[in-house]
Amino acid sequence: MSRPASHIDVRPISEADIPDWTRALNTGFLRTPDVSEAEVADRASYVVPARTLGAFDAGRCVATFRSFAQELTAVGGAVVPADAISNVTVSPTHRRRGLLTRMMAHDLAAAKERGDVVATLIAAEYPIYGRYGFGPATSSAQWTVDVPRAGLDPRWSGPEDGGRVDLVDGADVRKLGPELFERVRRAQPGAVNRDERWWQVATGAVRQVRDTWTEPFHAVHRGPGGEVEGMVSYRADDRWGDGKQPLNTATVDWLAAANPASERALWHYLCSIDWITTVRSGYRAPDDLLPLYLPDPRAARVTTLADWLWVRVLDVVRALEARTYEGEGELVLEVADASGPAGGRYLLRAAPEGASCAPTAASADLTLDVADLGRLWLGDESVARLAALGRVREERAGAARLADALLRTSRRPWCPDGF
Repeated sequence: MSRPASHIDVRPISEADIPDWTRALNTGFLRTPDVSEAEVADRASYVVPARTLGAFDAGRCVATFRSFAQELTAVGGAVVPADAISNVTVSPTHRRRGLLTRMMAHDLAAAKERGDVVATLIAAEYPIYGRYGFGPATSSAQWTVDVPRAGLDPRWSGPEDGGRVDLVDGADVRKLGPELFERVRRAQPGAVNRDERWWQVATGAVRQVRDTWTEPFHAVHRGPGGEVEGMVSYRADDRWGDGKQPLNTATVDWLAAANPASERALWHYLCSIDWITTVRSGYRAPDDLLPLYLPDPRAARVTTLADWLWVRVLDVVRALEARTYEGEGELVLEVADASGPAGGRYLLRAAPEGASCAPTAASADLTLDVADLGRLWLGDESVARLAALGRVREERAGAARLADALLRTSRRPWCPDGF
């Protein structure tokens, strides 16, 4: 007979709990549950016990949850503090006992107390997180490029603007990449910061115990003046067809470019590599320019399109004041938040030169759940679409149209990273 949920202890872990917590994590992700000393040492090097929760039944960890500090770029380039949530599992023996609800409530309360504006996560399963106030705020796409069909000049030998593409090694990436990515992510709504460990793992300086490391290729695009404007990391397979014809694929791990010219140069470089007949783009923005860089855009077909970054607003006032707005207007939003701190009625006064937001007693123009505010905050979703679905209620005629004019962005938000 299973023990009552009230007998299961949900608490921050200690360093001594890390082996058992890691075993529970591996179990939840259907990885072999054995835990080596090396894996424990790796986990202990970056896990913050105070922000790492476990559920313990008779001393055995049966659920896991971890959060860490993150910076998220809002519309317009401001950076807000975020509570990034990861490593969420509940063992199959302990489902439907409210363990995730207890861990989530503990973490979000702590995040609000710290002053985080939003919480973020990448949802492995779609139906879980809406009930905790999260909404899908960005999408991600992958393209597969049929290189022979793309129509690019096979004699291409470098960027037309006088710049150049150079192969570099992991040490160069660790030196040059962080500054480039800072420029890129501060211009990209939905992007999050990359810490030092990210660069070490991406270049093999730190080896994750359960991952087989294969050294990728790294290429840097420099502009005509020699400055670094873009960077790509990619891998290639070794496949040949009948008649000794190459059928090799280049798969992008990540690509960051400070401007469209650099992005174009890196995609053209990838499509010009001898023996490469297919390029897989890795995760990109859903409105990425990649297909339009090709003379025949049909050579790039979407092979994945799905939700990516989910956002849960913790502080409505700071979230709405942090971002910019392309139009001008006033809206009163009634936000429902049954399980958190964001509920209330708020007056947003927005204009291109700045915005203010404050609690108000005025009549609402729109009523919506905090999860749908998360969908809308980065500018990707349409208020009119949500109103048509009954998720947003229009209390004043024309309010949905005005909200779309204020909130939506000309380019779609995108998060380049998973976590």
